[in-house]
Amino acid sequence: MTKDVIALTKQMPDPLSVLAGLLSGGPDRMVGVEGEGAVVQLCDEQGRPLVSVEAPLLVQVRGEAERLLGAREPEVPYWWTEARATTGVKEAEELAGTFAARIATLVGGTAWPPGAAWSLAVVKTDGMSVAPVPAAAQPAVDVLTDKVAVIIQDRPVVAMTAWLSDAFRAAANAGLGLQIVTPAGTRLSPAVRNSLPGWPSRWVVQDERDGYYDGLSGAVLQWSNGLFVTVESPEATPQDPRTPVAASFGEGVQDTGERQLAISFRTIHPADERLVLGGALEAVWQEITGERPAGWGTEEPANLPWSLRQLTDVAYERAPEPTWLVAVGSPERPGLATVRITRTKGGVEEDVTLAFGYGPGEQMPTDAVIAAAEALATQHDLQSMLVQIRRARRDLSVPPRFEGPGVPYAFVLGAEEVRTMPGDRARNTPLAEAPRELGPKTRPALYYPLPGDPSDLSGWQDFERLMRHLKGS
Repeated sequence: MTKDVIALTKQMPDPLSVLAGLLSGGPDRMVGVEGEGAVVQLCDEQGRPLVSVEAPLLVQVRGEAERLLGAREPEVPYWWTEARATTGVKEAEELAGTFAARIATLVGGTAWPPGAAWSLAVVKTDGMSVAPVPAAAQPAVDVLTDKVAVIIQDRPVVAMTAWLSDAFRAAANAGLGLQIVTPAGTRLSPAVRNSLPGWPSRWVVQDERDGYYDGLSGAVLQWSNGLFVTVESPEATPQDPRTPVAASFGEGVQDTGERQLAISFRTIHPADERLVLGGALEAVWQEITGERPAGWGTEEPANLPWSLRQLTDVAYERAPEPTWLVAVGSPERPGLATVRITRTKGGVEEDVTLAFGYGPGEQMPTDAVIAAAEALATQHDLQSMLVQIRRARRDLSVPPRFEGPGVPYAFVLGAEEVRTMPGDRARNTPLAEAPRELGPKTRPALYYPLPGDPSDLSGWQDFERLMRHLKGS
């Protein structure tokens, strides 16, 4: 049974409804508060959390429940109330289900998953207690060692929820890795994939044949000395570790005709109190799809309608700390971007990773890439931009199996970077095709076309030659 239960309701759960839900463990069950009141917890007799309930979130973006849960959602706007049960305690899972069922019944709505919220009756918890959990202050963390924080997720898509976002920050502040453990059928949101740091952080997939494997590399894993590590082959040497790859990782790999257009870019704006952020992302989205992003948020689900002003206000309020956010498209044209806004000595930086999904027979608008690049170069202080084409899912989620790497389709160097490069190095490259100038002739950016054919990985060789040339090596 899943550890997370979510109520989707047309009305905001009022205090009496929340109280009725919290009494699912009986009138004597202790209630605690964490996160400056943002998280309410049902606790055992020793005060240790059984169920943690996040504050309701008003979702104003269409399609998020379908994207993340595979669930039918009410018409927007609706309220998303999430409860997380302590792992390994059956009664805690029943408490979370009963809480969501009561909320959905009292204010009108549904609960996900349907099988978890089947009863309104009080759950018998007399004498039940929870084993000591060092990570009790972090409801998302199931196991905490001196090396990693481990999170167990049983959802269709692991999203960058408020729970998970808090766990990322807590692990980073403590100098720990973050390891996410899921069943075989679970996928990652690109927001989580793009945010997952390097070793010892990883996505751990449960597997019937090999036990566990890394969902991104396929390496077979085992639990050892407080974290999941790769299994070494008996023939391994320091120079050749020969890590076994799980059979499940390579099964079912075929070209379905689905593609992704992946774009990553960085802009550096002069620091100015009149600066409006998010315009670069909006410009690219508009050129590629003909419309603006549908919504954004500082977590998933993305709950706010797209607004440059609101986005800018949030970033200013958080400065000088960085701001991370996610933007999504409409269900008809899957698109997702993660943005990190940082104040640096050079100004205000926006690092954007963006992808759009296309199904078999859908035309990928590669001809719009040049227009998007020119908009960034002439209006949004572009530093650099890389465009790739990938054989990958239209819905943009990341499965625990092999997906071929993207192949570079184009690289763009911003006007300031071209200006500061010595001589004609930026223009005289080892590529077969000369770069195209974008913007004014007196101060152009340069657009370098690359093969972009997913069946021809030589595109990476061209890209690497170009990078070595531009760096002067």
